[in-house]
Amino acid sequence: MMPLTMADPGEDQLIKKVGGREDTRKFLENLGFVPGAHVSVVSDINGNLILNIKDSRVALSREMAAKIMI
Repeated sequence: MMPLTMADPGEDQLIKKVGGREDTRKFLENLGFVPGAHVSVVSDINGNLILNIKDSRVALSREMAAKIMI
């Protein structure tokens, strides 16, 4: 397992675990970041990640993305 921040752009990844405090996990869950979901990094802009998840594009800070394990 490695944090989502280490994923190469364009590669489809499977989420294995979402860490962090409960409110952080709930926030990510509501965006679709749950174990078993597929996610891919679109781009990395100034440390913020643009992600594709469930046919949506979501921007997350590097700190938040580091809590998502693939």
